Amino acid sequence: MNDEFKGKSGKVKVMYVRGEDDKSARAPNPRTGKGGHSAARPDDNRRSSGPRTERGQEGERSAGRRSDDAGRRTSPRRDEGGRGAPRRSDDGAGRRNDRDDNRGAYSSSDSPWRTVSRAPSADRAASPESDKPDHGGISGKSFVDPEQIRRQRNEETRVYGENACQALFQSRPEAIVRAWFVQEVTPRFREALRWLAANRKAYHVVEDAEITKASGTEHHGGVCFLIKKRMGMAVSEWLSQANTKDCVLALEDVSNPHNLGAIMRSCAHFGVKGLLVNDASLLESGAAVRTAEGGAEHVQAISGATFSEGLEAFRKAGYTIVTTSSHQGTPLAQAELPEKMVLVLGQEREGLSDTAFKQGDMSLSIGGTGNVESLNVSVATGVLLAEWWRQNA
Repeated sequence: MNDEFKGKSGKVKVMYVRGEDDKSARAPNPRTGKGGHSAARPDDNRRSSGPRTERGQEGERSAGRRSDDAGRRTSPRRDEGGRGAPRRSDDGAGRRNDRDDNRGAYSSSDSPWRTVSRAPSADRAASPESDKPDHGGISGKSFVDPEQIRRQRNEETRVYGENACQALFQSRPEAIVRAWFVQEVTPRFREALRWLAANRKAYHVVEDAEITKASGTEHHGGVCFLIKKRMGMAVSEWLSQANTKDCVLALEDVSNPHNLGAIMRSCAHFGVKGLLVNDASLLESGAAVRTAEGGAEHVQAISGATFSEGLEAFRKAGYTIVTTSSHQGTPLAQAELPEKMVLVLGQEREGLSDTAFKQGDMSLSIGGTGNVESLNVSVATGVLLAEWWRQNA
C-alpha cells in the first residue's frame, strides 16, 4: 500500500510491506486523513517494515529510509536519546565522511538503482602502475608515448594549396595520411575523394575555420593534406641514374620557404630535377610546397654527408661546379654552360661561403643596371636555369 505525507524534504510516496498473515486493520492518520500504520496488538512482537532512507537522521518520519530486502529492515543508528546518530559537525568534510560511511554499509546488490563509489584500494595505491593514467579501458584515451608523438611529427608534414595537393595526389597518393577539404573544392577533387575512401584514408569536409586550424594558415586554398615526408636521396644514388645532360642545383643555407618554393617551381619549369640541400625536410614545408604550385613533385632532394662533400662527389663524377656572384665572374650572356653541371647559390644576405665559392670551376654573374645590390635568390635561379635550358635542352 502506498501513502503520501510531507516531511522536511517535501512530499514523499512511501510503500509499506506486510506479511501475508498480517490481517490487522488500518487506522486513519489524523494528520493526513489517509490510511496510516497497522494498529499493533499488545501480543504482536513483530515490527512493521517501514521505509528507510540513506539519511537516517530525521527520525521515524524521514522520507528516505530503505529496506535491505522485502521482509527485513535495518534500523538507523541511534544515540542514547533514541534519536538518529548525529552527523559529525567538525566541518564539511566530516559530514561528508559520515554520510559516506552510512552509504558504504549497503552493497551494490541491495538496489539496482544505486551506484557505489569506492576509494582506491591499498594494493592499487601501492602499485607502481597507479602513477599511469587510468581511462577505464577506453582505447581512445590510452596512454601515448611522447617519444612516439615526436617521432611521428618528424616523419609527417602538412601541405596545402589546390595545385600543390592535386600534383601530390597525382604523383604519390600513398603518402597521404589524412585530408581536409572545404565544400567548394570537392568537385575538383572527386578522384582524390574516391581514392581516399577506397583506401580507407580519413578525410573531412569542413568549414573554412577548421581547415585554417588544421593547416596552420589562412592561405590553404580550401584543401590540406597530412603526408609522410620524403627523405633526401644520397649523392651516390643520384649519380647512378643521372642522364648525360644533367643540371643539379645546390643551395647553401637557403631556408626561406617562399624562396625555396619559387626555386622548385623554376626547376620544374626548366627540367632541373635534383636539389642538393643541407636539410631535405625544408623542401617539404607547407609554405614551400604551396609556393611551388605543384613543382615540388618534380624535384628530388639530394643529401651529402656535408654540403662540401656533396659538391666534391659531383666533381669526381664529371660535373662542372658553377658558382655565382653579383660582383665577379663571367657575364651570363657570354658564358658557355656545360651539359652536366652543379649550379651553386647561397643565401641572399651573405651569399656563398668562402669554402663553397673556392670549390667552383667557373663563376657566373648576371648583368644589370646596378641599381640594386643583387637579385632575389629565386629570381636569379630562374634567370640562370633559363640560360642553361636554352643552351642544352
